[in-house]
Amino acid sequence: MTKPAVQVQPLVRQKALSLGAVGERWLAGLPGLVGDLERRWSIVVGRPLPGGSSSYVARARTGDGRDAVLKLSLPAPDFAGQVRTLRLAEGRGYARLLAHDLPRHAMLQEALGPSLDRLGLTPRQQIETLCAMLRSAWRVPRAPGMAVDPAREKARALGEMVGQLWESLGRPCSERVVSRALAYAERRAAAFDPGRCVVVHGDPHPGNALRVTAPRAGAGAGFVFVDPDGFLADPAYDAGVVLRDWCTELRGLDAAAGRRLIHSYCALLADLTGLDPRAIWEWGFLERVSTGLYVLDFGAEKLGRPFLDTAESLA
Repeated sequence: MTKPAVQVQPLVRQKALSLGAVGERWLAGLPGLVGDLERRWSIVVGRPLPGGSSSYVARARTGDGRDAVLKLSLPAPDFAGQVRTLRLAEGRGYARLLAHDLPRHAMLQEALGPSLDRLGLTPRQQIETLCAMLRSAWRVPRAPGMAVDPAREKARALGEMVGQLWESLGRPCSERVVSRALAYAERRAAAFDPGRCVVVHGDPHPGNALRVTAPRAGAGAGFVFVDPDGFLADPAYDAGVVLRDWCTELRGLDAAAGRRLIHSYCALLADLTGLDPRAIWEWGFLERVSTGLYVLDFGAEKLGRPFLDTAESLA
């Protein structure tokens, strides 16, 4: 039987190449790394899976016949946080971790079904499912010694990134949008309370919520999260990330209708999580702008532009 080729998704390749020599070495070394992990973990790696922007993901079969997924991430310091979160979660709200190799940014996870955004559900159904998942995921215990440095808290970091990327990219959105995002960053930083922090997912969008293949403990919503950033933050940050998306739903609406729609999603998120709707709104707008600029920075104009265009109407 012919072994499937190591085929990298176009967006992953683009992001790898944006890293320069580091990314080029990662791409060149993938076939060898896959072969080495097959021997080390006694697995057979199959066809690559679609989706994702920062890793090579493929089906795998373990030595005892179980289906699994191999994930090889681009070199990044946050990989250790992903592994730590999955390990501490022990399958509660998150994919089960079967094996990992930190130096080579590799992990083996349980096999899962399609993502939440591929099932034809309404935005309300998706938000309801994500909130149920988050309530479980927020119970993941802190790692020993895990703390938040207020000087590096998420709102401050996002505000700095927005200001820097807006200038370096030639100001690809209006000053009004950036000023609003920076004001929200300042407000969220001023409201920072370490005692309210939980281990957040960090990017809980529908594409990172995958259906379990069979009912199991820790997956009461029928879905679990993958690809956690796993840092301490206000839980409203995760709810804001959920609010960040829905660019397709906003397309074609005038500014007033778009604001009404996103405000209705914000109210739903607040109702389902018990969190402050103002905090959710501000995190969501800040995430919308920062995500658009971040994606533009590694050259994915088609993916990043809708975030900034919708931010213009929401501002």
